[in-house]
Amino acid sequence: MNRPMLPIIFVTMACAMTWALPLRAQAPQPGLSFHDAVSMAWAIDPVRTELQVGHHSARARASAAGSWFAGGPTLSGEYMDDHMLGSNEGYTTYQGGVSVPLWLPGQGSATKQVASAEAASIDEQLNVEHMALSIRVLDAGAAALIARARVDVAHALYDAAARMAASATHAVHGGELASADGQMAQAAMENARNELALAQEEAQDATAALDVLLGRPAMPDLTRYGGGDVTQARFVSPRDMEDNDPRIKVAHRNVEAAEANMKLARRSFMPNPEIGVDAIHEKQYGSPWDDRVGVNFSIPLPSEVRNTPIMSEARNRLATATSQETQARRMVHLEMLRVRERLIAATTARQATQAAAAGMEKRAAAQERSWRVGEASLDTALAARQAAASARLASARAEVDWHVASIRMLIATGVVP
Repeated sequence: MNRPMLPIIFVTMACAMTWALPLRAQAPQPGLSFHDAVSMAWAIDPVRTELQVGHHSARARASAAGSWFAGGPTLSGEYMDDHMLGSNEGYTTYQGGVSVPLWLPGQGSATKQVASAEAASIDEQLNVEHMALSIRVLDAGAAALIARARVDVAHALYDAAARMAASATHAVHGGELASADGQMAQAAMENARNELALAQEEAQDATAALDVLLGRPAMPDLTRYGGGDVTQARFVSPRDMEDNDPRIKVAHRNVEAAEANMKLARRSFMPNPEIGVDAIHEKQYGSPWDDRVGVNFSIPLPSEVRNTPIMSEARNRLATATSQETQARRMVHLEMLRVRERLIAATTARQATQAAAAGMEKRAAAQERSWRVGEASLDTALAARQAAASARLASARAEVDWHVASIRMLIATGVVP
């Protein structure tokens, strides 16, 4: 390696370091609590708006079911005369009426119960969506934190590789090191710069995804939550955690709505009868009267052709809801076990990776010193530095995973910290 390459190396190092600075300047600083982050995401969540509209609609149906009649009134009218038959007697009849459908016994209250049960189910669906949104915010925040940690590790690795590359170049120029070692150091620096670029890309993507979820640039501080928070949770027994889970609650509400629908199907054993009044005005030759008023009614009779599909659909809905409740309870039970085991494993991994990262960093520093005094080869020192960077990144991931597992445990107990 000749002298003209030395300025190029330092220029490359300066450009790379300058290029990496904007990411650190633009990254949002932590400090926002996880609870506030979830509230920000909840305020702009489109699913929340959709469920709230459905809830208002169900409440409106429940209110409408309190009406006196099963539907709106029906108007009827007739007009007849004898002019079209060529008669000149002037026989003319005007007839009009109004009728309303009546509730079958218990049908009105059953209809109201169905609408109320559906509104209660939507209430629990809102809680399910809030829980799911909390987990999405948690995952997005964790991904952003890990991406930033990768950038920091990549920066440290690049600085170390650039430092060693500069020393190697100087040694090659002074004849103290073989040119092959100088090329090895240069290649290590280029690899570190490539890793830095990839880390920056990942950090930009993760930050953008979190910003879209929250509605503005923000970074929830997940590191303030740990194992101590879990011990203070309201529900600690698995049964309490399962019964408090909104997914089981919404499944149970769906069963109640299906049972109310079955009751409504039984109450609707025939079409609704109608009753009303009629008025007739007639103009007939020699008739002693011309006005009449009366009552009309219509009672459709039950039919298996109509009732069988209604009852079958109600039974199918109840069977589906019951099956989904059983599946939801099993799924939540299994998930609770996984959340607990994840927290235990994350705690162990956190402790182990912290010790490993500290040991590997000391080893990398010792190998670099040994290389500078000629007691170790360059490839050994570079490999030690790369291993230290990998251990540091693994420790950072384990640290974030531990905080995430703690928060996830709190969410499972019904708490959004």
